[in-house]
Amino acid sequence: MRDINKYVRGAIAALTPYSTARDEYEGELGVFLDANESPYDNGYNRYPDPHQKALKAQIAAIKGLPAENIFIGNGSDEAIDLVFRVFCEPREDNVVAIAPSYGMYKVAAAINDVEIREVPLGEDFSLPADALLAVVDENTKALFLCSPNNPTANSFPREELMRLVEQVDCMVVVDEAYIDFAEAESLVGEIASHPNLIVLQTMSKAWGMAGLRVGLALADSRVVALMSQVKYPYNINVATMQIVSDLLAKGVSDEVAQIKQQRSVVAKALAELPFVERVYPSDANFLLVRVADADALYDHLIKDGIIVRNRTRVKGCEGCLRITIGLAQENVKLIESLKRYEKSNIR
Repeated sequence: MRDINKYVRGAIAALTPYSTARDEYEGELGVFLDANESPYDNGYNRYPDPHQKALKAQIAAIKGLPAENIFIGNGSDEAIDLVFRVFCEPREDNVVAIAPSYGMYKVAAAINDVEIREVPLGEDFSLPADALLAVVDENTKALFLCSPNNPTANSFPREELMRLVEQVDCMVVVDEAYIDFAEAESLVGEIASHPNLIVLQTMSKAWGMAGLRVGLALADSRVVALMSQVKYPYNINVATMQIVSDLLAKGVSDEVAQIKQQRSVVAKALAELPFVERVYPSDANFLLVRVADADALYDHLIKDGIIVRNRTRVKGCEGCLRITIGLAQENVKLIESLKRYEKSNIR
């Protein structure tokens, strides 16, 4: 078992975290005179639980993990930022990431003044494991791997991901934002035996809570404790916790199944269009599509009131649009618009 304490910044290891008087007591309290809140109950006059105990217990039951292995962030972006703040010494350490991938890894690195070393994906967006290992050095504190990856939509083989977790001497962050749409199994079950593994998941995609901004870091209890010490105390508000709890109770299996079914329908329809050069396989709720003229097609869709993501200026995704799978009627409108584009471009 690896000792992750050696990866932690000295200032963070020595940090005395902010605490409240309520942290000092167990059980129920009836009179709250400690936090200078308004005593007039309107449902929101008290500060939220900074430890999110009730929500963590609910998520723990869904994920099959102890609550101590769950960090709840203001979106996954907060957890990404905290990896830098906890483990990376500015202007000294570095992180390694695949490219193309989720843009926030690079943004968070810049904000925290940490070097990021991007390694291009291999042929057909394959995981360049050997190349990643080659750029890791003694100052590498984290390796970021998004699987299923954004914007390429593909999952990486479990054995390759775990090979990296086991061989690198740093934290490994596997971002599973789209795992609910994939056939591959989550790496959450590996956390107990690999303390340097952090699995990111989100409520924004399959669970339909993008507007609530709730992300998860599933990790060794020591990692969760460190993130919890560094985060702002009340990062998840009362209203959000209640709404998330209610939505979790409803489940999303039917919606996920419908999105996966529609993904197949849209992929087939796209592949039949003459200007579509390739529809890449997808384990996510979107498709990456290479077309003859991405800019022209993007502009056409915008004029039709349909917005997709133009990824043609992302290295490795030249000529590509990223198309999210919508409701059946929205997908029909997309295909109809694309067929109009085809007719208008027939010479």
